[in-house]
Amino acid sequence: MTKVYNAGVAIRGRWIDDNLGSFGGRSAGVEFRSPDPRVIVGQLPLSTPDALSDLYRLSMDEILDYLERLGERLDLRRNAYLQEALEASCLTSPLTETVQAAAYESLAPIFNREIVSEMIDTSIGLGYLEGWVDRKMFDGRTLSVRAFGSRALHIIAGNGALIAALTVIRNAITRSDAIIKSPSNDPFTALAIARTMIEMAPDHPITRHISVAYWKGGDQAVEEQLYNPRSLEKIVAWGGFASIKHVTRYLQPGLQLISMDPKRSVSIIGPEAFASEAALRDVAIRLATDVGAANQEACASARVVYALSGTDDAGLAKLQHLARETYRELVALPDDVSTPCREMDSELRDCLEATKLSDDWYTVVGGEKDEGAVIVSHLPSPVDFAPRLGKRIANLVPVDSMDEVIAAVDSYTQTVGIYPDSLMYELRDRLPLFGAQRFTSLGYACNPSFSGPWDALEPLREMCRWVILEDCDPAKTPPMWEAGVMFRTTEAA
Repeated sequence: MTKVYNAGVAIRGRWIDDNLGSFGGRSAGVEFRSPDPRVIVGQLPLSTPDALSDLYRLSMDEILDYLERLGERLDLRRNAYLQEALEASCLTSPLTETVQAAAYESLAPIFNREIVSEMIDTSIGLGYLEGWVDRKMFDGRTLSVRAFGSRALHIIAGNGALIAALTVIRNAITRSDAIIKSPSNDPFTALAIARTMIEMAPDHPITRHISVAYWKGGDQAVEEQLYNPRSLEKIVAWGGFASIKHVTRYLQPGLQLISMDPKRSVSIIGPEAFASEAALRDVAIRLATDVGAANQEACASARVVYALSGTDDAGLAKLQHLARETYRELVALPDDVSTPCREMDSELRDCLEATKLSDDWYTVVGGEKDEGAVIVSHLPSPVDFAPRLGKRIANLVPVDSMDEVIAAVDSYTQTVGIYPDSLMYELRDRLPLFGAQRFTSLGYACNPSFSGPWDALEPLREMCRWVILEDCDPAKTPPMWEAGVMFRTTEAA
């Protein structure tokens, strides 16, 4: 029997839930109904860019006050919209109910005033958001810079509820206007946050600059009307080729794409992990967390793990011991951190079963009931299906030298979880040359700070339009009509 959920749209402080059309969810037996996007698309863009000016009448303290009040209302225990969204998203998301609930319980804390202030200070600097920052230049002119918000479309991913919350926060602190396109595997979370905003303060400028709707990617009747510089300045797109291909055809001068591509992550374990039984068990719980957190659905999740155990018989024995301990910790993780997957990828299961039969080349620990598994390669190379690894299945690869690990890093590598911490500092100036984007202590891969760069980008800075004002006094800055060249130093003049 098909379960049907009604999902409205939020448009600038208004909730609309009529003229519903039917959309199938990514999971069988689930359907959600939402207003026809072709009917409401004309209401999504700002009528004029000047409509952003109400946000500039707000101080950053007022913006932080709003976000803090919103966070207080995003308490899963008391918010009926979030409760309804959680129930529905558990049927469409790849995450299980306990893991998804934990993600919803994590929404409110990131609206904390101190955390949001830290985002501002780390990513942009308050001065650039509150006004013009002046600098006296070498040639005598005064250069003033300010970060202005933009009219943006956010095509968000559905593998984590925090993405919707982060989008709302980033939009508010940059004083931008956001149209959020909900993903088909979670069309409910962003709507629940927007509906909470409408209930809290429907006429507040921040509420009036958030719209949330769903349409099928590639719907030309919607996208041709919306994806153009008259309506938007930026498109922030999460996802792979399927998500991005609908966007690229519309790119042109005046419409910028900020692409948050899907990534793969790895772990690196130094020889110190095998120095004692206590060290090995510490590594095992850390590694199990990086593999199992969010059921290995995040880009930051560990999949291939390179261990400097050595490739001789003694090295393989040590690595197999680590695999057994990691598996034991993996299946014992708390239910709000990790559970067996809802639905196993049939091709991945077939690959795992075939690997079990290749015991000359691999040792497989677990994987009997789709609960997860740890594969140990007997040679210094990953399994040939490494790009498919997921559903709490990791591959430990023995290596003799760090050069073998470095060769495996490329531009798809997002997070590198490392043990011990001292090894991070040895690698931090070398691995980025090959493409690595984030280093963290083993065990913290899926618990990132939201204040710094993301996917080797600075999303907050990218979302802004950086405007300059140049005050040129001919008495101080040599003018071209006298100097005859574009650049001339004071000494040369």
